[in-house]
Amino acid sequence: MARYYFDLLDEEGLVVDEEGLEFTDMEGVEREATQAMTDAARESLHRPIKPGEAAIEVRDDTGPVMRVRFTIEIERLRKQ
Repeated sequence: MARYYFDLLDEEGLVVDEEGLEFTDMEGVEREATQAMTDAARESLHRPIKPGEAAIEVRDDTGPVMRVRFTIEIERLRKQ
């Protein structure tokens, strides 16, 4: 099993995962990264919504292995 770290990068900065989790395959890593990004996106909706991007950057002991991104884009179609 290999240990993977799930760092969160958003408009507030970088939150580094110091502990990580162990996985036997990349499918498990991808599921965890997707769930972590879903949770971070849900939490961001409790703050004033601003356009921007957040990402979960996954790394192992040798470096980056995956990035999962979430983008909020606001397009006003009518001026009020």
